[in-house]
Amino acid sequence: MSPVSRGFRHLHRAPAGQESRLPPGQYVTEGFPVLSAGPTPHTPLEKWTFSITQGGQAKKSWTWQEFRALPAETITADIHCVTRWSKFGTQWRGVSVDTLLDQAGYDAPYVMAFCDGGYTTNLPIADVTGGQAWVAFGYDGGPLEAEHGGPARLLVPHLYFWKSAKWVRGLDLREADEPGFWEKYGYHIYGDPWREQRYAGD
Repeated sequence: MSPVSRGFRHLHRAPAGQESRLPPGQYVTEGFPVLSAGPTPHTPLEKWTFSITQGGQAKKSWTWQEFRALPAETITADIHCVTRWSKFGTQWRGVSVDTLLDQAGYDAPYVMAFCDGGYTTNLPIADVTGGQAWVAFGYDGGPLEAEHGGPARLLVPHLYFWKSAKWVRGLDLREADEPGFWEKYGYHIYGDPWREQRYAGD
């Protein structure tokens, strides 16, 4: 699979009256571009788990059935990719990271999201708590497709979309903020779209 595929057509400026929703340097798309660093994983649901880990040990783990039994929310959010496209009003269904961390217990300032395919991305705990982040399993009224990160992806819409890790399988609690996959290749350690924190040094 190509690392960049469909969805990059029809980029526009923000509609009149909605300019404040668009971070600097971004353009609005009606499509949903697909980007990935490798082939799309396809983990059977009966083998899928999500775990909160720390120090090499699982603090809490859920099977797919257990995960889907957790309280879920519908989230409507604008999303912003580092490659300069934004999509307004995306609708997701997912479990709040607050719910997962509350069940597992946590006392660390950072997390590293880890995923099928070996992808990782780092996040401050403050950015995945307080109703700011979800593990999403649904998109636009249906199941989340594999090409968009299904069966479940992290959703952290206030940061650039590479932080919303596809095919997520867990969060590892960390004492230090360590770079993940794209951060090691020069992407910004934090990734605030409103401050154009695309790359190291921005």
